[in-house]
Amino acid sequence: MTTTLRPAEPLQQNPDGTRSRRYQVCVNSRPVGRIHIGTHPVFGDAVARITNLRIEEPDRRRGRGTVAALAAEEIARGWGCRRIEVTIPAEAEAEAEAEAEAEGAETRAAGFGAPAGPALRLATALGYVVRNYTMEKALGDVPPALPEGSRGRPMTDAEFGTWSVRSEAEYARSWIERGVPEAEARTKAAREQADLLPDGRDSEEMLLSVLEHEGIPVGTLWLAVREDHGYVFDVEADAEHRGRGHGRSLMLLAEAQSIAAGKSAIGLNVFADNTPAERLYASLGYRTTRYTMYKHLL
Repeated sequence: MTTTLRPAEPLQQNPDGTRSRRYQVCVNSRPVGRIHIGTHPVFGDAVARITNLRIEEPDRRRGRGTVAALAAEEIARGWGCRRIEVTIPAEAEAEAEAEAEAEGAETRAAGFGAPAGPALRLATALGYVVRNYTMEKALGDVPPALPEGSRGRPMTDAEFGTWSVRSEAEYARSWIERGVPEAEARTKAAREQADLLPDGRDSEEMLLSVLEHEGIPVGTLWLAVREDHGYVFDVEADAEHRGRGHGRSLMLLAEAQSIAAGKSAIGLNVFADNTPAERLYASLGYRTTRYTMYKHLL
């Protein structure tokens, strides 16, 4: 039997500048699933995304998802893309093992959205690498206390100017180190900084803070308080003050600010090779909610 992709619509030119197209996954012309492929809204036409892939239950565990994903890569190459990305929601491993095997994993949402175990195995087998993932934590009603001698305060205008330049440069560097071309990474960092902080430190729903310990600035925090949750965009203990628990204090400050703003949860992004940060967040009760993976197209 032959698995192929059949266009389900004309090529779409979307308002955000991306292009995309939906396809049926077919076996000998019989539809067995669907896939949605598009270019990246931030990285542009050089990067493709699989935003939805689903194989119907009767045809799972037969390699249909594998063939569909490989066919998507060929389409992306035809568009001139140099990289392709997927996002995989994290689910319980036990449920994953029970529901599907790697080749037949259902996918949904913003990428390979099946239970994480089989979807991760499928993506890994196809050569995708985890670049970053998001973590979340449910919050209670009582703000956590900071360690004795530590306190948070708003960032000053002078501190914001210095921090903004450093933060943007560090964010771009993080992407460059993980395989994103320098021009793309710097463009992404500048665009996100401008979009998220249009009014500097006075930008709506953004809290920019400095952590002090015994009166000495030891770190910075950028927290968004939007909708029903807080989101940590940037947290950093100053280099000369690391290894003294200030990173944990900054995260406690983020939780306290989120609770004070009436939020029920807090989230953040962590790069896959940042083991110290991952351990800190896990020790504070954060759990992984989704993985972002990428693959270079040769």
